[in-house]
Amino acid sequence: MKRFYLIAGLAGLLLISGMPLPVAAADDHMVVVSPDGLKWGAAPPAFPKGAQLAVVSGDPSKEGLYVIRLKLPAGYKVPAHTHPNDENVTVISGTLNIGMGDKLDEKKGDAVKAGGFALAQKGMQHYAWFTEDTIIQIHGMGPQGIIYVNPADDPRKSN
Repeated sequence: MKRFYLIAGLAGLLLISGMPLPVAAADDHMVVVSPDGLKWGAAPPAFPKGAQLAVVSGDPSKEGLYVIRLKLPAGYKVPAHTHPNDENVTVISGTLNIGMGDKLDEKKGDAVKAGGFALAQKGMQHYAWFTEDTIIQIHGMGPQGIIYVNPADDPRKSN
């Protein structure tokens, strides 16, 4: 499977967006979150409109491990971008279509179905699109961010 970098881009954005963060557990406690216990809200402005985000654990805007989930509707697209840290992506349901390069091209890339996993290394140019409703889980080390290859694609300028 090709390595790729997906859509985390959350440095500081969760705090700005007002997304609720789970209560931090002490180092000697575990965190258990059931699917119906997730608090979904609109994804931060760094994402194109239409995505929903839930923080499972940690805080992607701070140093340390974080885990988030994204709900992405059919037809959702994320233009070419990079991230400052590695990103680990697991497809929970639906299909993630990903490609590498400096421009979104739906004729290139790979389809990752439910249960699939991909690792994307920091700084790699990549893009994503979704042909069906999809939920992905992303984990990595924060702080995380997103830098669009073409600044005109950055939704923060038009959201």
